[in-house]
Parts: sequence; structure tokens; C-alpha cells
Amino acid sequence: MLKAIAIDDENMALEVIKSHASKVPFLELEQVFTDAIDALEYLKCHAIDLIFLDINMPDISGIDFAGLVPGETMVIFTTAYSDYAVKGFELDAIDYLLKPFNLGRFLKACQKAQEWSELRPGNESLFMYLKTSEGQQKIKFSELLCCEATGNYVTFHLRNEKVLSRVTLAEIEKSLPSSFIRTHRSYIVNAALVDKVERHQLIAENQNFPVSLSFMDQVAGFFEKR
Repeated sequence: MLKAIAIDDENMALEVIKSHASKVPFLELEQVFTDAIDALEYLKCHAIDLIFLDINMPDISGIDFAGLVPGETMVIFTTAYSDYAVKGFELDAIDYLLKPFNLGRFLKACQKAQEWSELRPGNESLFMYLKTSEGQQKIKFSELLCCEATGNYVTFHLRNEKVLSRVTLAEIEKSLPSSFIRTHRSYIVNAALVDKVERHQLIAENQNFPVSLSFMDQVAGFFEKR
């Protein structure tokens, strides 16, 4: 769950954010502020993951405010002025919402924040998104048994389905958590789901995945340490 606050000198803008936030299941909007100074005082005593931050405010601009918040706190700028966008991204903002924004656009920005939060140092992501013929598909690592290279594609073997994506196994390997191990030139297996380790194969969820000769020592060493 992402803990968030919103800062905007216009109450109507805050009402829009409150309405949108109530429909995002992984977002908890704890407070809203029309006064940036009050928000700074709140941040001294409360750990917040995300700030929805207006830029054009009377006492202190959102750009200046962003430089005062803790470095690990994510910022999504909200403003009616598109000419601030470049400066906003220079400050490593997660996203930039141009008013008026709808729920779909708001949700997309929140998803970016959630994904960034999962990928912070010390945290391993819980999922990834794959580009498929039907669009973006969310893949939970806890459900992913194996990645299998098939020509110019990778087949993702999940517990209850298979998903095909045009991507290389080398590209995918960079995105996988440490529980995944290369067992073959064409296979990466989720060791967390392996039920049985044999010399030439791993067995997970009653499916067999090969271990090639060139990867045997690596695989054996990996499971000896677990």
C-alpha cells in the first residue's frame, strides 16, 4: 500500500484527487493540504511514499517544495501548465499530470509509482508487465514457473496459463528476482517453486524443466546454498 498526501492551493483540485484516489486499491491518501508549509510540518512526523504536488502555488512553488522532501519520497506533479513538464522530470518526478486529468490517467501515474516503489534498492519487485499481442499483461513472479526461449519470443509458464511475448531471454533475466536461475540456454526457472532437483531436470508444479550440462554445476551450487 502506498501512503500519499496531496498538496494544492485549490480545494476543487484536491477533491478530484481524493475522488480518484478512493478508486485505486493500492493507494491510501492520508491527508490533503492547501498550505505547503503545513504539509512540510506533516512530513516531519509521518513517513509518506508519494506526494501529489501542484506546481503553481502562492507561498512556495511545487518545484521548490520537491527539493525539500526526503529523497525517497516519490512526487507526481499536478498542474494546469504544460511548460513545467521538463523541469518536473529534471527533478526525477514519477509522472506529470496535466489538469484536468481523468481517472485512467491518474491510475497510470499511480501504477508507475507502485512499480518504482517495488524496484527500489533492497526491494525485489513482485511483478512485471509484458507486452503481448493483446496489450500489457501483469505477471506475478509468485505464479511464474519458468521462462522458455522460443525463437524470437519467450514463453512464460505460469501456474494456470502460458503467455507469449516478443522479447529475449537475456532481457528478461535482468528483470527477474534472485529466486530465478538459468538452467539451460533456453530456460530460466523459479527456484522458489521447485519441488524436486534432479541432475538433468528440475520439477515444479508437476512440470519438468531441463538442466543442461553447461549449467549443472551452477544449478547444483545454487540449491546447496538454499
